[in-house]
Amino acid sequence: MLIAGRYRLRDTIGQGAMGEVWRAFDETLGRPVAVKLLLFHDSDHTASSRFRLEAQTAGRLSHPNVVGVLDFGEYEGRLFLVMELVEGGSLDGLLAAAGPLPVERVAHIAAQAAVGLAVAHRQGIVHRDIKPANLLLGTDDTLKIGDFGIARFLDDPGAALTATGQIVGTSLYLAPERALGRTAGPASDVYSLGCVLYQLLTGRPPFQADSPLAVLHQHLDATPAPPRQLRTDLPPAFENYLLGLLAKEPEGRPTAEEVADWFGRGAWRGAPEPLPVEYQGHSLPDRSYATGAAAPAGHGSATAAPSNGAFVPGADTEWRTSVHRAATRRPNLPLLRRSRLAALLGGAGLFIAALLVGMLWFSPS
Repeated sequence: MLIAGRYRLRDTIGQGAMGEVWRAFDETLGRPVAVKLLLFHDSDHTASSRFRLEAQTAGRLSHPNVVGVLDFGEYEGRLFLVMELVEGGSLDGLLAAAGPLPVERVAHIAAQAAVGLAVAHRQGIVHRDIKPANLLLGTDDTLKIGDFGIARFLDDPGAALTATGQIVGTSLYLAPERALGRTAGPASDVYSLGCVLYQLLTGRPPFQADSPLAVLHQHLDATPAPPRQLRTDLPPAFENYLLGLLAKEPEGRPTAEEVADWFGRGAWRGAPEPLPVEYQGHSLPDRSYATGAAAPAGHGSATAAPSNGAFVPGADTEWRTSVHRAATRRPNLPLLRRSRLAALLGGAGLFIAALLVGMLWFSPS
């Protein structure tokens, strides 16, 4: 079938509540594309408006980590949306085929997804349906966020044309504030991303139950099992940060931009912060110092090295700095003792000389 005289549909690659997605070929430009056709919705009079909104929303975004919109139109009474074709499939399919992913790859996915979300949030767009099926991987492992069908603009008072009181999104990845019916914000997308990362690492979402309503209650009240109980090779820094993404209150979560930076610079490995510039290139104190007793006091802001020999990122630099400063303040004791003796002898000599001069001056003879 040929759409709009240029897009030849070949086979379906997905179907959702609003439309079906086809692998197609743009005969005008000679390139493969994806075409999303709106399904007929006799009972939903807002379907066309929401489909147009999806085109407008995704059309505002141009970034390697967001599925690009190429065209929009109508064919035989059906709206269609033309997008770039992402051949690698979704994270949903990858999970079904391979199960939990290597930690390094999950961190790479997290950084890319957070970058895509940060781009959307800067444009005033909240996705509202971040889940494995909407995160696509290219053949070069580039992640792209797709399906902005229920996204909303932050300045949209109509909450993106959803029915009054209706909760949109997938319950397994829904932020607590969304479960309460509150308006979605950028922090809601961050929470959903945390749920996805949890599942990529452990093979299951943080909360599961027999019904969507029970899952929503867990998002509100339950604490997820620490992922390291299910994945022992997960670095502690990764676990701590991931649990921060799943904070119950939106203000307790980092922004998408902060998440992108944290994963992008490899902080998930728990690597120590670099030494201050003045110490780089110099020999360092014996590490065994940290495994005996606590680090010396002498500097109020220093962090003691753990007495059990465990390495805490950042603490090592601080106690080294404390030791260095204490050492530079410690006086040279032998030299100090010699200086004090010389001062004492010199003072005694001056006193005796003054006494003799006085005796001679006042002598009767």
